[in-house]
Amino acid sequence: MTPISFEFYPPKTDEQRAQLDRTAARLKGHAPEYVSCTFGAGGSTLSYTAETVQHLLQTHGLDAAPHLSCVGGTREEIAELLARYRDIGCRRIVALRGDLPSGMGHPGDLRYASDLIAFIRAQHGDHFHIEVGAYPEMHPQAEDALADLKHFKAKIDAGANAAITQYFYNADAYFHFVDAVRALGVEAPIVPGVMPISNYSQLRRFSEQCGAEIPRWIAKKMQAFGDDADSIREFGADVVARLCERLVAGGAPALHFYTLNLARPTQAVLARFG
Repeated sequence: MTPISFEFYPPKTDEQRAQLDRTAARLKGHAPEYVSCTFGAGGSTLSYTAETVQHLLQTHGLDAAPHLSCVGGTREEIAELLARYRDIGCRRIVALRGDLPSGMGHPGDLRYASDLIAFIRAQHGDHFHIEVGAYPEMHPQAEDALADLKHFKAKIDAGANAAITQYFYNADAYFHFVDAVRALGVEAPIVPGVMPISNYSQLRRFSEQCGAEIPRWIAKKMQAFGDDADSIREFGADVVARLCERLVAGGAPALHFYTLNLARPTQAVLARFG
């Protein structure tokens, strides 16, 4: 059975908290290996992240991994967060550089994800299982594809255990990326990030921001459905389930689902994927 995990974002309102509770209750029936919780740009939701991780651990009994960014933070602030996460029982961290918000002049004491990983290891040894980001279609800010691969290897060399990719809809991009980093000597598991499709305009906006390519045939099909939300959901679930099947058949060690705090789109994919 393929291990799976889910990503949530920290709720800010009572309505969003209730939504997350409903989603977590429904998705934990799929026995995820763990769940992760994101943060806001520049640490704007870091307090929400810690509260949400603690809630997922204590209320839902889920192994919850906070996303931790080094952008805008001092070593002291990051050390305090790590100590808090350890105290509440976290054994996993998703370590990311994060994006510098517009207008923020100070990138923080640690400039790169590899610096953050080295800092975590220096502070806590092997206590945390560290996941990092990977970009099969290249990080949108990378100078070129080779530089992107070298930056990724630096994160693994700094002590990361595994990687989760940005979402994609072209399986060949994932397989090519894995082959390329294996050729550089990277042996760590590289888990595909999977984005279920339920709202095409939202997906297109996300993809423009993060550099994920939506294949032309998928985009054209989605556009043809217009406002037919049911057809979009059905088609999206079929496309993503087939993608998951191909990834697992090709050797993907696990699957990480970006839920957007919704249960139905992910469950629709899992039902088809089996």
